[in-house]
Amino acid sequence: MTDLGTPVLDDHLHLDADNRGIDAVEDFVHLGGTHLLVVNKPSWHHGVEADAGADFRPVFEETIRLVEEASEVLPGQAWPVLGVHPGLISRLVDDRGFSAEEAGELMRAGIDVAAEYASDGRAVALKSGRPHYDVSDAVWEASNEVIRHACTRAAETGVALQLHTEATEDLTDVAEWAEDAGLPPERVVKHYASGELDGVTKSVMCEKDYLETAVEVGEPFLMETDFVDDADRPGAVMGPKTVPRRVRWLQEQGHDDVIRVAHVETPEAVYGIDTRATLDE
Repeated sequence: MTDLGTPVLDDHLHLDADNRGIDAVEDFVHLGGTHLLVVNKPSWHHGVEADAGADFRPVFEETIRLVEEASEVLPGQAWPVLGVHPGLISRLVDDRGFSAEEAGELMRAGIDVAAEYASDGRAVALKSGRPHYDVSDAVWEASNEVIRHACTRAAETGVALQLHTEATEDLTDVAEWAEDAGLPPERVVKHYASGELDGVTKSVMCEKDYLETAVEVGEPFLMETDFVDDADRPGAVMGPKTVPRRVRWLQEQGHDDVIRVAHVETPEAVYGIDTRATLDE
């Protein structure tokens, strides 16, 4: 087992008990990984076709169960990120005949249930977003209303908000919505980010060129793989070993300060988690 001498956090990955599950966590640990933020898989991946907010509960419960198992394996700890995948709106509108407004209402209800877990201390962040592909104006606006609602619920429950959005280097619109809701924009995280982003905190996909850009820009950031734990897509989006490998690569270039920002300072500022104090407690 590798010890990189620092906390190593993957800010966004998924676990599935029917696929690699805890074996993926063990791979992460073997290369030097210590902490995880585990995001619930999209509800339909669990066979859930929601009609009410409460229908998301089994998805969240399964994620929390996997987080508890992961924490037993990790030198540090895992935490849940719970919410509603923004792609659900297209399934509801295109496949199930919902209007965009009806779909948005159901998704906001799912966020409300996730916020119950956050208010109990069982999640460190909510998840929301908007489609990363072309959609109608009605679906786009309904999705933005879901984000605004998620900002409000994150502010009320005192947690962060992870977003899945279109590829962009400018989320100042979302930063304004967060401020209006009383949520500090730095506690909003764009997952699957490149090395530059205005408005909110970036969770940088571990492509070397993205990381090089993030180092040059010098702003707070996190590192992630978006590992999806799907037997049909092994290693997608990036495998669980990638973050520790990239931390070693950054160490070899003398970027210890950058590693501290990404794996200690930014996690504390965004999520209120202490990756040092939770290491081998």
